[in-house]
Amino acid sequence: MVILFVIAGYFALLLIVARVTGRGHSNNEAFFLGSRRSPWHVVAVGMIGSSLSGVSFVSVPGWVRQTDMTYMQMVAGFFFGYVLIAKILLPLYYRLNLTSIYAYLQGRIGRSGYRAGASFFILSKMTGAAARLYLVVLILQTYVFDRWHIPFGATAAASVFLIWLYTFRSGVKTIVWTDTLQAVCLVGMLVAIIWQTADRLGLDMRGLVQTVTESPHFHMFEFGDWNSSQHFVKQFLSGVFITVVMTGLDQDMMQKNLSCRNLKEAQRNMYVYGFAFTPINFLFLSLGILLVSAASRMHVELPSSGDDILPMFCASGLLGSSILVFFTVGIIAAAFSSADSALTALTTSFCIDILGIDREEAAKARRTRMRVHLLMSAVFILIIIAFRAINSQSVISAIYTMASYTYGPLLGLFAFGLFTRRMPKDRFVLPVCILAPAACLIIEYTVSSASGYKFGYEILMLNGAITFAGLRICSCKPPVNSNT
Repeated sequence: MVILFVIAGYFALLLIVARVTGRGHSNNEAFFLGSRRSPWHVVAVGMIGSSLSGVSFVSVPGWVRQTDMTYMQMVAGFFFGYVLIAKILLPLYYRLNLTSIYAYLQGRIGRSGYRAGASFFILSKMTGAAARLYLVVLILQTYVFDRWHIPFGATAAASVFLIWLYTFRSGVKTIVWTDTLQAVCLVGMLVAIIWQTADRLGLDMRGLVQTVTESPHFHMFEFGDWNSSQHFVKQFLSGVFITVVMTGLDQDMMQKNLSCRNLKEAQRNMYVYGFAFTPINFLFLSLGILLVSAASRMHVELPSSGDDILPMFCASGLLGSSILVFFTVGIIAAAFSSADSALTALTTSFCIDILGIDREEAAKARRTRMRVHLLMSAVFILIIIAFRAINSQSVISAIYTMASYTYGPLLGLFAFGLFTRRMPKDRFVLPVCILAPAACLIIEYTVSSASGYKFGYEILMLNGAITFAGLRICSCKPPVNSNT
């Protein structure tokens, strides 16, 4: 019952924050862009929570057992990706005064490019965000709500309803503040779990540092095996490109940046957020080392899946009775700060890019936006319940893989628009965007079968390059008087 009261109190706090921040701000300008008045430092903290989903909260510590701390190589690439976003993409978005970042593609690539970019985003974000929320709902159901015999469907519906409840009026205007609260809770719970684990192991600060640094899993850099997906060059470059695509070309992440007062503050937000991302991921991986060490000292058999290591420790009471409360609050904060911004971004993109409500009268546009927001929430619930019916972790893994393929055409579209002046023929743009991922699937299978080489996230770069090449082939020089 303690956990139930903690969850109820947490959501009550979110609703209070939503009510205060959304008071008098329920129009589309507030929902889509926070009336462009969001304090940059608040946005920076909130974006940490949006980036670290509930899946990250349970998965990153579990990666240590298989890949040590080599994930930090990718994290190093993340920071350089954030710098590129601040220097190249943010100035473009602010100069064009965009609400949806995909509107850039309409003027530069054409109507088909615009629709293709928005459609790929909606497809990948809808399935990916619902999959992340599903895994968190499943964990909460298994370790918390099953004991009260609450049906899974009710847990899923209640979770999405609560997100809808504090976002439907003011969207980004509210999210930049609720996400900040949730990011603070997430990091606070992470630190609390590390402290509790160290305490159960009898470690002071010096002993904690020594345990982490002297572990055989404290291995960050891999320069030897080029075929390994953990090789430094692959990880670092993947980190750069993943950040550019999944932050800089993602309406979800950029929407909060565009709510800042001006370009300078948005860039400052991006630098601070990018810098803070490094130590937080280091803490997640350090927790993983501590859990592996705890299992060895306590003679506990670890579960086969790395995703189950942290939940197992928290639910079993091995680390103390209070640890489940910390875990529950942390995973809810991580999951909901990711899902609420995704739901708002999907509503924005569908309204602006697909329905074109920015051309409608204000009152009608607001009604349309609220209906779409409710529809997106319903689709979230249906997808989560469908995942439960399928009951296969491999399906979720396939969806994450699909996301890496669907973001590739976005990379190619934006790169072509930014780094060339040519104009692709409109009728060929969508076929190119569809054929590029298909070509990557064939290449990945062929290369793997012939040489044993395993593609990692570099498939994203290949996907973007093929899209770029396809657009180049079917393009022509712009008119002499063109300003594109």
